[in-house]
Amino acid sequence: MSPTDIMNLALWIAFGAIAAAQIMAMIRLMIGPGTGDRILALDTMVVNAIGLVVLLGIAQGTAIYFEVTLIIAMLGFVSTVAYARFVLRGDIIE
Repeated sequence: MSPTDIMNLALWIAFGAIAAAQIMAMIRLMIGPGTGDRILALDTMVVNAIGLVVLLGIAQGTAIYFEVTLIIAMLGFVSTVAYARFVLRGDIIE
């Protein structure tokens, strides 16, 4: 096997693992017993989406996807904090 074949195999395995993690987080989001579990599932889904975009950037060999992951990370953090504040206090901005 050449190094390129090994890299492609590793990328496919990583895509599969992160896709499985995304599906499991989606199941936790739907059947989570509490609101905190659902918030954590959404945050996990954001992290998994970042991982998928990074893997896509590695597979295609372009650097633009890494900038996209920074934007997704910022939006994911802000949305998680906003949702948690809404659940705890009933409003986002006081």
